[in-house]
Amino acid sequence: MDKKKAIDDTEPGPAPSRAVDRFGFIKPQQSNSPDGIPKGRPIQEREREERRIRKWRKMIGVGGSDWKHYVRRNPHVVKRRIRKGIPDCLRGLVWQLISGSRDLLLMNPGVYEGMGFLAGLLLLYMSEEDAFWLLVALLKGAVHAPMEGLYQAGLPLVQQYLSMFEKLVMEHMPKLGQHFVEEMINPSMYASQWFITVFSYSFPFHLTLRVWDVFLYEGIKVVFQVGLALLRFCHDDLKSATLLDYSKKSMVLSCSIFQVSSRLEELQKEYQKRLEGTSETSSSKQHQPLISKTMSRVGSRVISNLIADKK
Repeated sequence: MDKKKAIDDTEPGPAPSRAVDRFGFIKPQQSNSPDGIPKGRPIQEREREERRIRKWRKMIGVGGSDWKHYVRRNPHVVKRRIRKGIPDCLRGLVWQLISGSRDLLLMNPGVYEGMGFLAGLLLLYMSEEDAFWLLVALLKGAVHAPMEGLYQAGLPLVQQYLSMFEKLVMEHMPKLGQHFVEEMINPSMYASQWFITVFSYSFPFHLTLRVWDVFLYEGIKVVFQVGLALLRFCHDDLKSATLLDYSKKSMVLSCSIFQVSSRLEELQKEYQKRLEGTSETSSSKQHQPLISKTMSRVGSRVISNLIADKK
């Protein structure tokens, strides 16, 4: 009986990150089986626990694929098994299934990816709890405009900011703005990550920190200002300079030449009016992306090549 085939613990979910028994006590890793069952327990008890795990795996399916179907057909069985205790190796996945968080993740793939960059940066300078509440403050708008619209389905606030940014480019750098129009380059091809991650995605780290110093104090307008300053720099020295020549001091200080606060309010109202007018004529157009995926990929390569040349 000792040679009984071990249960595959690779599906539907991973084993717990820490070696704990079913009661939550941390044990040395070598004393537990892959399913969190202490090896020192009697054989009969271990086999009973393994049978429970097999039942649970069959009930939830691979990655939770059978969970909803089983719950609808056998709700009393599910309740009884939960009250008996969820197998420790499956507890993380089952918690996600019964809380509904798994559905949110599957319905919104990639929506929260941008927040990961924000959280990662915050965790470098504060505890997990402090980083969590700072992120909540940013999303809910404790001091400045709320950012949660940047990460909602359809990215409504991203589209609004990109539209506003395009107008600002035309106002502050009309030649460059016209060049973008002629080349069919839309801000969504190069500036989406600026707003979603507040320059924490691929910006030089020392510059990112300077941007965040100002961003946390002055709000989202700093993203517009830094974006305009970056375009101004690329426009003026596209062929001769490199991005490394643009020091962290000159980058942040040059942002102050763009006075955009009042215009942002005007452009926001203008965008909302245009959005309302569009929804009245055709509700389907309201959810269309700013550009096609193909054009986005082409534009991204163009901008990437320009930046690469400058480096």
